[in-house]
Amino acid sequence: MNVEEQRVIRRRPKNRRAQIAATSAAAFGSLGYHGVSMEDIATRLGISSAALYRHYPSKYALFREELLRLGQLTIDATTPPDEARELDPRARLSSVLDRIIAETIANRATVTLVRWEQRYLDETDRQTLSDQFARALSILRGLIGQVRPELDEHDRAVRAVALFSVISSIGDHHAALPVKPLTALLHSTCDAIVAAELPPPGTDADAPRSTEIPQSFKHELLLKKAVELFHQRGYPNVSVEDIASAADLSAASAVYRYYRSKGDLLAAAFRRAADRVSGAIGPAVSSSATPAEALGKLIDLYVAGSFAERELTYVYYAEFSHVSPEERTMLRNVQRLIVAEWVRLLVAVRPELSEGEARILVHAGFGMVVDMGRVFGADLRICPQERVIRLMEIILFGTGGRAEV
Repeated sequence: MNVEEQRVIRRRPKNRRAQIAATSAAAFGSLGYHGVSMEDIATRLGISSAALYRHYPSKYALFREELLRLGQLTIDATTPPDEARELDPRARLSSVLDRIIAETIANRATVTLVRWEQRYLDETDRQTLSDQFARALSILRGLIGQVRPELDEHDRAVRAVALFSVISSIGDHHAALPVKPLTALLHSTCDAIVAAELPPPGTDADAPRSTEIPQSFKHELLLKKAVELFHQRGYPNVSVEDIASAADLSAASAVYRYYRSKGDLLAAAFRRAADRVSGAIGPAVSSSATPAEALGKLIDLYVAGSFAERELTYVYYAEFSHVSPEERTMLRNVQRLIVAEWVRLLVAVRPELSEGEARILVHAGFGMVVDMGRVFGADLRICPQERVIRLMEIILFGTGGRAEV
């Protein structure tokens, strides 16, 4: 190879920043913001760290730009183009859903970042991102209201969040479908959510009771406080000292009587979440006459468990990259078995679905439950447990929900 040919190979590509953004998003999405360095990203790109720093002054600058880019992209996708003004409300909403789905598929790695890593933005940037998605949700609420003007603001808000959740749930997993059937599946699920009749809002009396753990149960108390802190601050920003203080222990060393490390606490939390979901499958199946009945019981139990332990459910999704590789392998195997059982039941109920399509819907249902808790929290006047159950039924069972099966 002569010198001139080498120069051609080494010529800097015109889309270098786009390459960097895509590569960093994939790295952050798989390993978490704190698990990736600029050197890691440079290595993936096949360039030197110095070359990477010429484009971005820091890892944070790269992270920030990518998240805010998706925020603006979401506003653009949600805003109907001028030509859509001539469409009827249902066609206008349909065109917007197609655009949101297309951008989500094209930016799947960045979607993962926004869903689970956005808390590592500084306060100003986090507010900017929040404002971007609030704007997109506001537009989507308005479009839903044009299709169903009888819905009140709370109903529109719940459905708008559910639509974004179903579409963005593809960032939670690696299950794949070709673009065309994936788009059709996500779109039809969104249509079912818009058309659905939801239970009326609940009251504060519907809230699950919080169980106070006695101070003498240090093992349980430490786990509870650790999960709360991981949820509030993110695993990398919590120290063993913080956990000891939250549990009213005199020193961090006292934690080690119960858990070997902070990582051991996280692993214990993950095992508890996995055991809760996997442990429900056998009894639900054995006590049911049909797959539809079993799946309905699993939906009820999954939502009830998530409402009872909102922080644990969120941490299970958000902090997966921080467990040890060995623990991660074990948990992934358990998760695959859980999803496989739900998929088996769903395909039995809806034989028109392929296993791949059923897998997408199961993940969408799981993600929606987390998102409803994240957005609406404990405000049961807007999104009580019965509404979340109904939404999960619609995602899995289809247009009519459980009643039609």
